Amino acid sequence: MDWTSAQLRSLVELTRRGTITAAAQALGYTPGGVSQQIAALEKAAGMELLRRVGRRVELTDAGRTLARHAERILSTEAEAVEALERTRHEISGVLQVGLFATAAAELLPPALQEARRAHPGLTVQSRDMDVDEVHDAVASGAVDLALGLDYPDVPIPREPALRVRRLYRERFALAVPAGSMAGREVIGLAETQELGWILPSADSYYGRAVRTACRRAGVEPRVQHEVTDTAATLALIEAGIGVSTVTDLMLGLRASRLDVVRLRERIERHIVVMFRSSVEHRPTVTALVDVLRAVSGARHDPSDQPVPRTQQPCGRDALGCRGEQGAVYTRA
Repeated sequence: MDWTSAQLRSLVELTRRGTITAAAQALGYTPGGVSQQIAALEKAAGMELLRRVGRRVELTDAGRTLARHAERILSTEAEAVEALERTRHEISGVLQVGLFATAAAELLPPALQEARRAHPGLTVQSRDMDVDEVHDAVASGAVDLALGLDYPDVPIPREPALRVRRLYRERFALAVPAGSMAGREVIGLAETQELGWILPSADSYYGRAVRTACRRAGVEPRVQHEVTDTAATLALIEAGIGVSTVTDLMLGLRASRLDVVRLRERIERHIVVMFRSSVEHRPTVTALVDVLRAVSGARHDPSDQPVPRTQQPCGRDALGCRGEQGAVYTRA
């Protein structure tokens, strides 16, 4: 039958997610785009795959049957692509990569430079997305691999079809308005009870991770502003609006006049690369993962070095210190 991988993938995601809207979000399509793919698949199959029930849609028996086979077809297709890549004498091909804002700003440029140098036949096409969406984008096949974040307190779901490889880890510190904690080099979460926090929604991995750490310390963060964008959070802290947790990678997004105080508790996040187990041995995927590891290996890993206890100039390794009052935190 004359159908396409995109059409089959739309059907599989609709089966997994339950709604056209959720399937569209996982695939990076519009709901209308998913509906068009399903309609074209019905035409190719010559039978109805969806039926409307009130304001919802559900799969017909034919739709469920095809969805089961579609997963195997897509898996076989991935194996065929891997086999074809192995017949080449050099790393070449196209990879779709998903990534979140801070990774796009800090990790992607050096990784693309190194990939171009080491593997000129490899073409990398990137797609910026919300960090909490990258798991679904990889699982659905919308991208070949993705950079994401994993929190020990709120880990990414582990499943046999997905591989999660840690690149490095970052320890959180507390960013506060310049001069507001003069003389303080360390603070415990229990001491933040009266402070106004700036955090993402509790529905996000990051938001849940920070709230979990605070509750473990016996305090409920008084969140006054729910903000997802890191640069906006840094701007609010600089304006004296509140405090928030930060990492070195986050501070690199925006030059900000603020202070960073070491947290007594260890709160960390892991920068990871995710890909489907079915593409794990594809030469192009292996090559790009190796490049990402090499680029990430040059970064500071707070878990392997003592957190500074004295003031120091603020730069690449500045997290954990309270630099000079009002210091501008940027990359060195």
